[in-house]
Amino acid sequence: MKVFCGRANPTTGSVEWLEEDEHYDYHQEIARSSYADMLHDKDRNMKYYQGIRAAVSRVKDRGHKALVLDIGTGTGLLSMMAVTAGADFCYAIEVFKPMADAAVKIVEKNGFSDKIKVINKHSTEVTVGPDGDMPCRANILITELFDTELIGEGALPSYEHAHRHLVQANCEAVPHRATVYAQLVESRRMWSWNKLFPIHVQTSRGERVIMPPLELERCPGAPSVCDIQLNQVSPSDFTILSDVLPMFSVDFSKQVSSSAACHSRQFEPLMSGRAQVVLSWWDIEMDPEGKIKCTMAPFWAHSDPEELQWRDHWMQCVYFLPQEEPVVQGSALCLVAHHDDYCVWYSLQNTSPEKKGRVHPVRPVCDCQAHLLWNRPRFGEINDRNRTDQYIQALRMVLKPDSVCLCISDGSLLSMLAHHLGAEQVFTIENSAASHRLMKKIFMANHLEDKINIIEKRPELLTPADLEGKKVSVLLGEPFFTTSLLPWHNLYFWYVRTAVDQHLGPGAVVMPQAASLHMVVVEFRDLWRIRSPCGDCEGFDVHIMDDMIKRALDFRESKEAEPHPLWEYPCRSLSEPQQILTFDFRQPVPLQPVHAEGTIELRRPGRSHGAVLWMEYHLTPDSTVSTGLLKPPEDKGDCCWNPHCKQAVYFFNTTLDPRTPLGSPQTVTYTVEFHPHTGDITMDFTL
Repeated sequence: MKVFCGRANPTTGSVEWLEEDEHYDYHQEIARSSYADMLHDKDRNMKYYQGIRAAVSRVKDRGHKALVLDIGTGTGLLSMMAVTAGADFCYAIEVFKPMADAAVKIVEKNGFSDKIKVINKHSTEVTVGPDGDMPCRANILITELFDTELIGEGALPSYEHAHRHLVQANCEAVPHRATVYAQLVESRRMWSWNKLFPIHVQTSRGERVIMPPLELERCPGAPSVCDIQLNQVSPSDFTILSDVLPMFSVDFSKQVSSSAACHSRQFEPLMSGRAQVVLSWWDIEMDPEGKIKCTMAPFWAHSDPEELQWRDHWMQCVYFLPQEEPVVQGSALCLVAHHDDYCVWYSLQNTSPEKKGRVHPVRPVCDCQAHLLWNRPRFGEINDRNRTDQYIQALRMVLKPDSVCLCISDGSLLSMLAHHLGAEQVFTIENSAASHRLMKKIFMANHLEDKINIIEKRPELLTPADLEGKKVSVLLGEPFFTTSLLPWHNLYFWYVRTAVDQHLGPGAVVMPQAASLHMVVVEFRDLWRIRSPCGDCEGFDVHIMDDMIKRALDFRESKEAEPHPLWEYPCRSLSEPQQILTFDFRQPVPLQPVHAEGTIELRRPGRSHGAVLWMEYHLTPDSTVSTGLLKPPEDKGDCCWNPHCKQAVYFFNTTLDPRTPLGSPQTVTYTVEFHPHTGDITMDFTL
């Protein structure tokens, strides 16, 4: 059966109705899931297996049958471990139907159908009793309900319900306990992901400074956690202000509460500085004694850095304090971890809130609009002084005293730069209410509300009256649009340039004047695992899961490139970077497809995991901004990626299986095509 799905096209800006399979959303979920990553997480799997064996033994030693409740079973792996360890029966709960169906098949394939019952329900809907899903309560609770923040996937409410309705009092639990840790740091780099820094512009009239609105300065920021591969942040990018502090623990073998709470830890700063950021992670202990531990600690806090396990389904957290605060070495403070049922946040206080009897503060919410419009990488991009200087230098090349500028990018400061650098009149299009409100606040904070005209409408609806009857002499864009996911989605600028063509004056300058699509073939250190088939996991056959992911990846959209911030995922280039398509913004979007095909020579040995693609924007003939590689790869192929952008990764499925013999092909043949009607870029590779 086919269904119509509405989709906003990020490149053309239009809303399209596409005919899709009725299970399209399921396939998307499976194709983009972390199931493969979890199955490849050897440390996680081994620790769970050890904890399960120990829990089953403790129940058996007491002379009881081992009855297991496995919430969020996924492939059924943990239930199969439990039965292998001697459990008498397992009730495996999985709410996602395609996954539950796969678990049934995997359990059957491995010969455990008589000992494992897969229940396709949310755990809060499971019933216990003679006519229920379970005849009696379980005495072993196994779960894997955790995300990078520990509680973000609803672990606390699920545990709370399970203890009240599904398991026996004083049951065994695997994991037995989780502990959340935090460390206070000062970091200009990470703080730049959360606040707008002043921007200094040298002009013919002296220095001008673009200041953030006071409302933005005081805003506590976005409520969501910033999860990253913290091991890829250079130690030189932050200064540690505190020891690692255990903030709170949750004992999963006892009744769990999902109510809001706060936990404070007193500490003395290791040095004086400005407290800005809290780095956080957790570990889980699989047994009551804490001998079997799985930790997310970054390398500097890890007990054995040589045994550090790479994983992408669990990373580390970056939390921003509501305001930066000065701290003095040796002067005691309290770091406070607050949480509700799904979120964690932090504050820094002089005394413990428990001593003050303070009511738990509500979760911080952005009230300045900036954190709703700009994500963390976008904040970092705007605060990147080197990038801003490139745009300033390019603007000096194209602006004249009588320039009439039209700026087209979401929430961009280009219009302010153009005004300060001498443009006669500046217009900026903000086609969303959120970006309109934000830019108005920024203009007012800098006394430019009467100098720059904000037009709140879609570009194709622009009229001569909106431009006060003037023709545009300089069309500006970074380009940046909040709807863009893949690098070429910002080609929306080209479509806008085409839509406003009638408003451009003779000889109008377009900046950037062109863009180009670039590619390099790479070998990933670890990222390949998220798409690699598992086959056998801890002695259990999970080929059915591999096949399900492969079928999902065969769907149209799932076969496309995926966005990844590659500064977090080290890789080596096996080829030299190659330009494969160009887009001339000085001309309207062509009517016919733009096609390229060719061969890339692989000059370094390694396993060709995929191709990385990115855009470069040519502001002027002498100035280019790259969203991908910032410099040529080093001799061994190490890559330096733009940290503010996501690059597009096209995985070569034939080389992702680690069992494939090493010996990459010498060349990769590619076909790439830009389709003007849809704005899509399709690609195919042959190894």
